[in-house]
Amino acid sequence: MTGVDVLLLALGAVAVGAGALVVTTRHLVRAGLHLVVCLGALAGMYLVLTAELVAWVQVLIYVGAVVVLLLFAVMLTRAPIGASDDLDRPGWPAALVGGGTGLGLSALLVDAYRWTTVELPEAGTAERLGAEIFGSWVLPFELLSVLLLSALVGAVVISRPDIGARPEPGDRPEHGDGRGSGDVR
Repeated sequence: MTGVDVLLLALGAVAVGAGALVVTTRHLVRAGLHLVVCLGALAGMYLVLTAELVAWVQVLIYVGAVVVLLLFAVMLTRAPIGASDDLDRPGWPAALVGGGTGLGLSALLVDAYRWTTVELPEAGTAERLGAEIFGSWVLPFELLSVLLLSALVGAVVISRPDIGARPEPGDRPEHGDGRGSGDVR
């Protein structure tokens, strides 16, 4: 076992541990921060595998944009960020399904490859990767950006109670600024 193998195993353990904390923590903001650690460890694995471009895309897109968007949407919607007893459910069904899925996929992988070696393709370049992303995969890439934008707009709409609210028949503003009579409710 070489030093690269040890480093990959250590980063993999950090990623799996942080991923487990994402789904088991009761605090939403902490789950987002654990997600940052998980995705950062994955970027470190890409660096160890000498895929520098993919590692920096991982950091910029996922850690820098998606997690920030998640935390921004949580804080913008004023969702409860602490532990919530009324939303918690027993974790054993999820652990059972996740463990069964993991064992099934492991058995499938072992059965498919056994102890054979797989020939690796030639190393990719940033030029080939860019040609693939913006050639063959441009539509999913753009759909993802539209999805993220619509999530942000949805968070803004949800956070503003005055957008889309219909006035009650008896509520008529006395002033031209729409504030009503100034009474505190």
